[in-house]
Order: sequence, then structure tokens, then C-alpha cells
Amino acid sequence: MDDVITNLRERAKNNPKRIVFPEYDDKRVLKAVDYIKNEGIAEPIVLTKDNIDPAKQKEFINIYFEHKRAKGITLEQSKELMDDPIYYAAMMCRYGHADGFVAGAKYTTSAVVRTALRCLERDSAANIVSSCFIMVIPDCVYGANGTFVYGDCGIIPYPTSSQLASIAISCAAFAKDVLNIIPRVALLSFSTKGSSKHEEVNKVIEAVKIAKLKNSGFLIDGELQADSALVPEVASKKISDSDVAGKANVLIFPNLDAGNISYKLIQRLAKAKAVGPIVLGTKQPCSDLSRGCSIDDIIDSTAVTVLRAQKFGTNTTAD
Repeated sequence: MDDVITNLRERAKNNPKRIVFPEYDDKRVLKAVDYIKNEGIAEPIVLTKDNIDPAKQKEFINIYFEHKRAKGITLEQSKELMDDPIYYAAMMCRYGHADGFVAGAKYTTSAVVRTALRCLERDSAANIVSSCFIMVIPDCVYGANGTFVYGDCGIIPYPTSSQLASIAISCAAFAKDVLNIIPRVALLSFSTKGSSKHEEVNKVIEAVKIAKLKNSGFLIDGELQADSALVPEVASKKISDSDVAGKANVLIFPNLDAGNISYKLIQRLAKAKAVGPIVLGTKQPCSDLSRGCSIDDIIDSTAVTVLRAQKFGTNTTAD
């Protein structure tokens, strides 16, 4: 477990990026920022009410108002939003003043995701905004030596087949870019290759078809039960030919209930390391935190945000 996390942090140090932290009044964040700065993992920017630039804030207010006025946002509402450090942080990222942001120690996941949706650019290749976790399970022979990507465990409650396909491709790209592994993506179900008949199974089957039609180049298969996806001996009995079954390291859950419950069970019962939720589908990277996060959780989410900023660069345009 330590090797995977250490690798993320060390790779971040190779090209540290400007990461904004809008939760200046949380002691865990401040302690994490001290470590991040001292170790050179990122160039942290801690927002306080005293260091928000009034001129930049006014610029963000006007930009946001102009972009959203057609949707009914008033100038006064825009001002209220930009008084919130998380919105200011997101706009810094959107307009090239920072490379990513990390929040969620005090903000809820819905608040972090809502800010990302409203302020950051969408990645047209992803189609939707979703999320994933890095799960590192000790003494585990499955996946990539116990390392997995789980999706979506934080944003979309009941994804459609098309959304599931997009989540699968986004998670595969994340696994390849951030973890440097060959993603083997399993779309999970309570059925393996037609062993059960149900509309929920049909949704997963359709998602696999859509994902493969997108010609993403990733190894994607389903519908698979969890043991068929993970255990070679089980897979060999149920499936004759698959590049994923028995070797999956990216697990796509059919709904938010399944994903969220699964990651929390594995985290607590198997003492796994869970990094995330990491927001996917935006051009500027951001990571959410659990409100029960530790200092190490903040550090690791920051390292992941830096790695994503290294890979995709940042937007430097302004309107």
C-alpha cells in the first residue's frame, strides 16, 4: 500500500502544480498544506478572506454573471457566490490562476461537485461529470496487486447505460494516466453473461456495447459479477474468453448505492486506503474529500490532483 501512495507523491514532486485550498479554517487542511509545501508535492494556495484579491474577485463576478445570466443568475447572486472561497478557487482554476483545487474537509460532496459543474470547463470527451476512487487494499492478490479504480461512488445516483459507458471510459483513462496501469474494466452486476435476466442487467449489457462502440482502446467487459471480475478460477468456469474477467482492476458499479457502500466497506473492513472522490469529466482537475478525512487523505488527494494537472495542463484563457 505504501509503495503505491509513495509513488503518487514522488511523481507529483517531479512537477509540482498550484493547488488551491479554500478551507482555511480546518486544522487538518493547514497541517496537510504545511507537509505538501515542505515536501514539494504542490505549490499550495490557501484562500482566506484576507488574501482574496478584490480586483480578481470582481472580474470573476462579472465573468460568471455574463455566462449565467441567460439561466437566470443575477449580478447579486454572482457576487454572493464569489464571496464563497470554493467558487473563487474554482474560478482561479478555470482562468489559469491555479492548476487545480482540493476541498471537502468541511464542504459536502454536493457542494464541491456543484461548484465544479458551475465553474470548470467540461471535458467533451467524457460527456458527463462523474467520480472515482483509488482503492489500495493490503495483502490483496487481485486487481493491480491490490490497487483498483472504483467508479462512480460519489456523483451519479442511477446512471443510464450511456452514462455508465462514459464512466467506464473516464475511469479507464484515469487508471492509465494516474496509476500507470493497463486498465481492465469490469462493469459489475448481479449477473455474469446472461446468468440472470432483469432490466438492471440489461442496462449494464447495453452500457458495455456503447463503451465498446466508442472505440476507446480500453479493455472493457461485462456484465460481470464481482467474483467473475476478480478471481481467475471463478472466471474460468463462467466465461470462455475475456481480457477482463478474473483480471479486472477498474470496477464500474451499476449505481451509486452499490459503489458508495462497496468502497466504504472495503475501506473499513479490509483496511484499504481510499483516495477520493476524484472528480472526472472536467478540464481543470479537482478532488473532493470526505468530511471525515485524515491529513494523509488530503495529501494524497493533492498528489493525484497534481498528477492530473501535469498530464492535461491547465486552461489559461480568459473572457
